[in-house]
Amino acid sequence: MSAQKPQARGVLGAAGAFIGMSVVAGLLVTAAVTPAIAVTGMAANNSIGVFEGLPEYLNVDQLAQPTTIYAKNGDQDVPLATFYSQNRLPVSFAQISQAAKDAAIAGEDPRFYSHGGVDIQGTVRGVLSTVGGGGVQGGSSITQQYVKNVLLQKCEALPVKTKEQKTKYQQCVTDSTGVSPDRKVKEMKYAIGVEKKYTKDQILVGYLNIAGFGGSVYGIEAAAKYYYNTSAAALTPAQAASLIAIVNEPTSLKIDDPESKSNGAANGYAKNKERRDYILQKMYQYKKLTKSQYDEALKTPIQPVITPSVRGCQTAGGSAYFCDYVQKTILNDPAFGADEDTRASNLNRGGYKIYTTLDLQLQQVAEQTIQSYVPATYDRADIGGVLTGVQPGTGRVLYMAQNKLYSQDPDVLNADPRYTSINYSTDQKYGGSGGFQVGSTYKVFTLAEWLKQGHSLSEPVNANIRTYRSFKDSCTGGWGGTYTPQNDSSGETGIRNAQSATTLSINTAFISMASQLDLCEIKKDAEAFGVHTAKGEPLDTNPAAVLGTNYIAPLTMATAFAGIANNGMTCTPIAIDKIIDANGKDVKPPTSACTQSVDPAVANTMAKALMGPLQGGTAAGMNRTGKDMLGKTGTTEYNDQLWLVAATTKVAGAYWVGNVQGHVDFRKVYPTHGTSPASARVSVMRTMMSAAVDKYGGDDFPEPPSKLTRGIQVAVPDLTGKTPDEAKSILTGLGLDSADGGPQDSVAPAGTVSSTDPAAGTQVPKGTAITLFTSNGALVAVPNVVGQKFSDAQAALTAAGFKVKAQGGNNPNSIVQAQDPAAGAPAKPGTQVTVALAAAASAPPTPGSNG
Repeated sequence: MSAQKPQARGVLGAAGAFIGMSVVAGLLVTAAVTPAIAVTGMAANNSIGVFEGLPEYLNVDQLAQPTTIYAKNGDQDVPLATFYSQNRLPVSFAQISQAAKDAAIAGEDPRFYSHGGVDIQGTVRGVLSTVGGGGVQGGSSITQQYVKNVLLQKCEALPVKTKEQKTKYQQCVTDSTGVSPDRKVKEMKYAIGVEKKYTKDQILVGYLNIAGFGGSVYGIEAAAKYYYNTSAAALTPAQAASLIAIVNEPTSLKIDDPESKSNGAANGYAKNKERRDYILQKMYQYKKLTKSQYDEALKTPIQPVITPSVRGCQTAGGSAYFCDYVQKTILNDPAFGADEDTRASNLNRGGYKIYTTLDLQLQQVAEQTIQSYVPATYDRADIGGVLTGVQPGTGRVLYMAQNKLYSQDPDVLNADPRYTSINYSTDQKYGGSGGFQVGSTYKVFTLAEWLKQGHSLSEPVNANIRTYRSFKDSCTGGWGGTYTPQNDSSGETGIRNAQSATTLSINTAFISMASQLDLCEIKKDAEAFGVHTAKGEPLDTNPAAVLGTNYIAPLTMATAFAGIANNGMTCTPIAIDKIIDANGKDVKPPTSACTQSVDPAVANTMAKALMGPLQGGTAAGMNRTGKDMLGKTGTTEYNDQLWLVAATTKVAGAYWVGNVQGHVDFRKVYPTHGTSPASARVSVMRTMMSAAVDKYGGDDFPEPPSKLTRGIQVAVPDLTGKTPDEAKSILTGLGLDSADGGPQDSVAPAGTVSSTDPAAGTQVPKGTAITLFTSNGALVAVPNVVGQKFSDAQAALTAAGFKVKAQGGNNPNSIVQAQDPAAGAPAKPGTQVTVALAAAASAPPTPGSNG
């Protein structure tokens, strides 16, 4: 027994400290003066010294409140998802039923309206009960409980990821709620300060809004909705007392576990009922209930109507990936906190109303379309697919649908392949995806550089299959090696132009174009349109990158095509229109950055070229809206990633379907509609873009300048008689190319240019390849013998190697009136030349004759 005496003395000492401090606090409240004045002459008392050294006022932070994300349904803002660490819906004093107020006071602090923050009688009773073995009793006033909850709220806002953070959090909780004289002294001092600063009604409503009601339910309004599917204003005495009972011991007295042995449906929630009935008895004792009201409340069984407030993006259905994108936007933006922990805390506790850009009408079309054409699972491939779209000129993300179901639950993800936490539409930082090779959709950036360098859509391009050994790349100092690109289909070689190369997506033509450009500048053009890899790594600049080997997110490609349709002005994507904080004040949301990617003339020419694929090229039949629309298909080397990106002046959208993992050929499998994903993509985007045009319309693309469509016209020079090298040099100087047409029979000196195709004087676009034919010297120009005497003509033709045939006699003095072949005509030696002679004239008289 002797061993227990020091413990007893310690307990009694603690009790004495509690009681002593309570008495001092009570005196201070009564005197309404500061501790230093009230206890003059008592400074030797250590506890009073502690009390004096504490701050007087407690800074009451904003209560943790749920954040709600909204989407657009026409003119209506529709809740999409809610985030919270504490499910709390703060209400005003007038929005709480009198029964709830009375229950709180009767059950927790009957003298609330008469004490000054510390209930001396209640504190002494609680301490004596604890010391005497009658169980732990708080004895704290409502004001003190409010203080304790405010301090605990500050703890709950702390991050708890690292070991050090967890230790700091636990110490904070101990300092706020632990059973110790020092903590109690601090609580009393703060309570006195709170009573000086706020009215009793303000303290009561603050307490009812901050109190914990079990689990993540905080505040009387959220508790009323969760446990009884009603509001705080409509609580009956029985319901109010049942809820206030939970506050006394949230873990054991909450009523959402009907299977509980001690407090479940089978025993009528016995533990809660016991405390509820005690509170009702106190309400009756203090004349807050009539006898009939009291009897009625006692007879009322506890029948909870549990109505969970589900949180997180999994509640957003098919819009969950957009919701996740919004969440990641907040977590990545320093405007919402200095670090991710702070930003997460602000999201889950800040009570924001976040109004997003999501158009639920287009979203519904996107969800239905993707579900129809891309199954969540497929036994032949790990298939994925997304539809996402943005608004040109604003960057507002209008829709974002995915074939998979959304979850962040590891158990769900491991058990069901229909689910994923990865957002395929976005970058890794905003959804976990590493992006996908974009195929020929990337060719638009070579087209941009082609036009920037003064080339035109009409300019011929050599699309023959060739091996390239070098490319200009000012980023790396040049590319060297061997590269022999192939085409997707046969019959696409030969001399093409940039327009047909775009319409038919001819690989060899675009590599030929790139060989005349700088690969580094092509990359910079892509970057100017906001293009970047999904992982944040630099874009590749090798020749294969021209054909789309970089890994890029669909949202990024939709944004780039929106820039093309918007006169070359690209606006970075945004998902939030407006944010209002818990106090009703505007919070600046992330804004779109708009930059002029290329000159409008270049962008408008790109738009014209990109109308080709939709009119008669690789995406023929997609646009049936009657509005101008541009677009480009993309298919990777193994047909394992398929793309179709399109845009009007009002909406731009990207469709990706492909292998999340693996390399299954999507031209050889038929997951839906009895067709391959490669064939179905036109139907998918026709449905999506038609819906977009129906709602948002679309304007005509501006007419591009002739110099970028037809190009600068150059007259083919007369190169006859020039050496081939001289001819090529002249053509190069005029911006024309050349091709060897081989030898031909000609009167020109052997080895010189005999003719060209097109012929001299023809107007052709800059860059046109002029075919040069060289003379083999096999022809001779027929001499001009018209007007000569037949004898002289015969001699001249014979000397030139031609045979002669006369018509009209053979009088040597007859005059040649015509010849065939004509004078100057090229002909082979030995060719017969027919001459037509005039009638012979009389012979002149012989000198010395008679007549």
